[in-house]
Amino acid sequence: MRRLAVVPVLALLSPALVALPATPAAAEPVPPKVPTAVGTGGAVSSVDPEATRVGLAVLRAGGNAVDAAVATAAALGVTEPYSAGIGGGGYFVHYDASTGRVATIDGRETAPRGIPDDAFVDPATGETYPFTPELVTSGVSVGTPGTLATWKRALDRWGSRSLRQVLGRPAALARRGFVVDQTFRQQTEDNRERFRAFTSTKQLFLRGGRLPVVGTRFRNPDLARTYDRIAADGLAPFYRGTIGEEVVRAVRRPPVTASTDLPVPEGFLTRRDLRDYEVRNQQATRTGYRGLDVYGMRPSSSGGSTVGEALEILERYDLAAMDDVQALHLYLEASARAFADRAAYVGDPRYVDVPLRDLLSPTFAAERACTVDEDRASTKPVEPGDVDDYDGECATGGGVEPVDVPDTENVETTHLTVVDRWGDVVSYTLTIEQTGGSGIVVPGRGFLLNNELTDFTAEYDPADPNRIQPGKRPRSSMSPTIVLRDGKPVLAVGSPGGSTIITTVLQLLVERFDRGRSIAEAMAAPRASQRNTATVTAEPAFIEAYGPLLEAYGHELTPAGDALTSAAEIGAAAAIEIGPGGLLTAVAEPTRRGGGSAGVVRRRD
Repeated sequence: MRRLAVVPVLALLSPALVALPATPAAAEPVPPKVPTAVGTGGAVSSVDPEATRVGLAVLRAGGNAVDAAVATAAALGVTEPYSAGIGGGGYFVHYDASTGRVATIDGRETAPRGIPDDAFVDPATGETYPFTPELVTSGVSVGTPGTLATWKRALDRWGSRSLRQVLGRPAALARRGFVVDQTFRQQTEDNRERFRAFTSTKQLFLRGGRLPVVGTRFRNPDLARTYDRIAADGLAPFYRGTIGEEVVRAVRRPPVTASTDLPVPEGFLTRRDLRDYEVRNQQATRTGYRGLDVYGMRPSSSGGSTVGEALEILERYDLAAMDDVQALHLYLEASARAFADRAAYVGDPRYVDVPLRDLLSPTFAAERACTVDEDRASTKPVEPGDVDDYDGECATGGGVEPVDVPDTENVETTHLTVVDRWGDVVSYTLTIEQTGGSGIVVPGRGFLLNNELTDFTAEYDPADPNRIQPGKRPRSSMSPTIVLRDGKPVLAVGSPGGSTIITTVLQLLVERFDRGRSIAEAMAAPRASQRNTATVTAEPAFIEAYGPLLEAYGHELTPAGDALTSAAEIGAAAAIEIGPGGLLTAVAEPTRRGGGSAGVVRRRD
């Protein structure tokens, strides 16, 4: 087993936020954001240059893809604290070059075992809490975190380093701090009301009641000490010990300020929920497409099934021979049908009989494709297919009523991809759900807790596969994906973006493998997302380029954006392409969410 020396971590007694001189005093210069890097020896792509640098350092020191992925994820917990961290969960997809196998870890959060059906109902009114900001800013929205358990399981199964070894650099980063950019400041401002509701969150992110200043250095010594504790003692303090006790206390008795007007409902998490939490080893989903094998996540994620079903539908069309508008029309229509089936059938498989084999069946996809008009958009929502009665022949419809469920998945999350010099590949998406999660920082620990339970359908319906139930994992759209050709990896990709994650990954695959664009061109291309709704959510550049032409097909396009921010972007993907001779092209976003960061061990210009 390859070994990496433990990196010593020095305690720096400094405030969380201090002015940054013109030339940073930190031991390492601020890394630039590089959206595309080509080379050999290994690669990392993420949304953040500090995190990418941490991952590359692990690779250069002899660590493998899993070691680097966990270190990168822990670094993102420092620099992207509003999107991910040890208070959340995620999905980990791994390709093992020594065996040629793809396997996954489901590290999704779970509902507390004592949660009732009416957890989201305000007892004072008898009505469901308003989603934003009341429900998302609460203890009741917090699920049992799975991120730390995911890291430990991944390192035990495939890593060459211990958790103690890989947490050294992220802990040092938390002490040294990162330079505040406009994205971090804007995300803080967007959440100012929520963050002001908690004493611990206000103290960490709104010191003195002020927003962090662009160009200053943000330090998080509390998180550094938390990483140190986990490095020294493993998962026990979190899942069975003092850190876990503090997590439970923050959920059940949130540290609210006296001045907040938000109701902040208390949650149901217990020490037993933490003690009993387990990640799941799972087979990956597999979909054949244009001679490729596309691997993704099984439920509780809906990513692998929905991306896979849409690809199975699109397999029936020669998109490469079509113009852009024709191909985009079919991409939108295939996505709508896959989302219709997602809503009708996909949930946590330990609670719901998910017909995964049917959803990914080429025969089922052929029947679904029969409902697509190549010249005209269907009226949305379209009805689901009938998984109990299909033969691949065209029929009048599935006979199943459309499922109209409000989309409550938020746009934030983060994704990273890693390839090492041995050819191992990791595609890992992790999250705390909302930008800023529940808004609750665990006092003295430096990390935010998730609000993942809002991914359950808010209105309880016994027939809904995504209804809230004790111990259940809420349905997710996270879609970490690895693509093989002839048994060898050619691409790893994933994205944040709530339910638009699915369409972002799907569109990237179509752009790359059908439309002949390079992976960098596919990453930069404007995006649109059809999730079986009356309108298509689209970036302004997409509307400018294709709006009138797609409207002629009957599509109605509306600008992207969410309730909390002014961002008009879809996704923030990260990808690595593996070319002939092992040449690696690591690609991150050139502009979305402030731009991402890609790097290789040995750069080739």
